[in-house]
Amino acid sequence: MSKGRRIGLLGGSFNPAHGGHRRISLFAAKALGLDEVWWMVSPGNPLKPKRGMAPLTARVRSAMGQARRAPIKVTAIEQQLGTRYTADTLDAVVRRYSKNEFVWLMGSDNLGQFHRWRQWRKIARTMPIAVIARPGYDRQAIASPAMAWLGKYRVSPATLSKRGRWSAPALVILRFDPDPRSATSIRRSDPEWFSRMPDGPLRDQVTHRPIYPTEPQHDAGAAQTA
Repeated sequence: MSKGRRIGLLGGSFNPAHGGHRRISLFAAKALGLDEVWWMVSPGNPLKPKRGMAPLTARVRSAMGQARRAPIKVTAIEQQLGTRYTADTLDAVVRRYSKNEFVWLMGSDNLGQFHRWRQWRKIARTMPIAVIARPGYDRQAIASPAMAWLGKYRVSPATLSKRGRWSAPALVILRFDPDPRSATSIRRSDPEWFSRMPDGPLRDQVTHRPIYPTEPQHDAGAAQTA
């Protein structure tokens, strides 16, 4: 991997991945001067029922399809690291890929509940956070305990996109035209979408290790209590 790359990390279930994920990622990459974005497809979400959660390999394949011909890599690195919480995952990623700089990408819906995540302040001190505004969640996000703390560290997108060394905590708010697509609506209209995913060996685009269809356990993009 090239030295000094700037990488955005977008975590979630990707159940399934869709064009909204791609659009958000490309928008963030342009606004923040990122070299690429890694989609961290998690084994599962502790606050959502396992029913309806497609196998990890199917979700990874859907993500790879959406990421095609874009500066986006799909990874199931949490499965390989064996980490349970986002704070631990990001700490491990920063140590493993220490030559690069990372920014955590999240929707404003997650900012609204970020204070419920385990060691959320540790996450904020590990890397900058870029929040992508989502319709209907802005008021909740602004009023959240996490925003009350993170607001002291708010910087402009232009500040973060400069090529100087990043520091954390740092919070950037990104706004763009809303995208109506959601994984929930896709599952509602096509609950068996994953059954059409091809079989066969699957390799992680970041670690190049095999990915296995494990049962859901946790989600890098979900609210995480201790």
